[in-house]
Amino acid sequence: MIELPQLLGPALYGAEERNVSIMVKRIGCLVSGDLRQPLLDADTVCARGGKFTFVGPLADAPDLDFDVVVDANHTTVFPGLIDSHVHPTLGEYSPRADHAFWVTHCLHGGVTTMISAGEVHVPGRPVDPEGVKALAIATHRSYSRCRPGGVKLMAGAPLLEEGLGRDDFAEMAYAGIRLIGEIGIGSVTNVPQAAEMVRWGREFGMTSLSHTGGPSIPSSRLMVAEEILEIDPDVIGHVNGGHTALPHNQIRCLCERCSRALEIVHNGNEFAAIHALRTAKDSNQLPRIILGTDAPAGSGVPALGILRVVAMLSSFGAVPAEQVLCFATGNTARVRNLNCGLIEVGREADFVIADAPQGSAGKTALESMRLGDLPGIGMVVIDGKPVVYPSRNTPPATKLPSMVSTREGVKANGLFQVA
Repeated sequence: MIELPQLLGPALYGAEERNVSIMVKRIGCLVSGDLRQPLLDADTVCARGGKFTFVGPLADAPDLDFDVVVDANHTTVFPGLIDSHVHPTLGEYSPRADHAFWVTHCLHGGVTTMISAGEVHVPGRPVDPEGVKALAIATHRSYSRCRPGGVKLMAGAPLLEEGLGRDDFAEMAYAGIRLIGEIGIGSVTNVPQAAEMVRWGREFGMTSLSHTGGPSIPSSRLMVAEEILEIDPDVIGHVNGGHTALPHNQIRCLCERCSRALEIVHNGNEFAAIHALRTAKDSNQLPRIILGTDAPAGSGVPALGILRVVAMLSSFGAVPAEQVLCFATGNTARVRNLNCGLIEVGREADFVIADAPQGSAGKTALESMRLGDLPGIGMVVIDGKPVVYPSRNTPPATKLPSMVSTREGVKANGLFQVA
């Protein structure tokens, strides 16, 4: 029987926890998260105060007294994965999937940041303007104060409801809201009206995301390519359907007739996902692709969902795994204006240490994903602080990182989630 605190890990994890310093050395392969240069010629990363302070060869690393020193054992390091499409409520329980601790389970799949596409499944979700604003602000403040397992869950994504005006968007932005929830689920069905609301949100620094394809729940509706192009969201949500995809000619239209981000999700149509990837690849538009799960949903919570999408796109789409990992890291960070997703000095030190799973035909994490296997995660680090060691959800890794040294009191502070 697992004790509740052990299962939760560092559940109450705020900004005050970011003071741990860490060095990870003997990295075999370092993925940057940047499509322009996916692989870095470096074997060591250091972080202090929650951000990367050094990326390079061990010989040039600073000679400092680190709280934690990790030997990566020649395995692969890549940025913490960003799930661009989740539907949280409050805390870690989802009434839609009847699933507890779902955020922590996804953390064990390498996800360190989540972005809400709307708090759709909150029981009795308010639809009046005052209630919409109150729910968005409450969820935003809640996840800002309590980060399950350390995961950075960007919540507070109001759906477009009748009665919302420009001043309401200004009020929400002033309260810290930076997202607009999935367009096509709320009560606003008039396309010009939705487009105007998106412009209001953009004016106040909010990014938006559309529903794409057939209805997923009774309150959503079919959203076709021409409507999405007119609304002009920042992210074309689940371009491969969630679950039901548009015809391939409409997906091609979305790829070719606008420059907005193209989101491919786990809980969508796999055939349509490969079509979207190939269309974007043929037109040199891979920097537009970002990844999500669209969970919790009727399909449940795929704890390894982002890794599964990476493996699927790399193997069936014939795109190197290091490039596909950039879809789920640096691409999303750029679209959503985040300071994570890249292994680069000054960026938030969120990263994953992984290797080929035992028994895979691939010899490294990247090779195994290129062959369709999921890597084994040995460690997940958020803000320079190890929070998973090793994963209890991925297949066991062939090689694991090891703790070379740990300052007294750091590990005792609930640092590691040991399987």
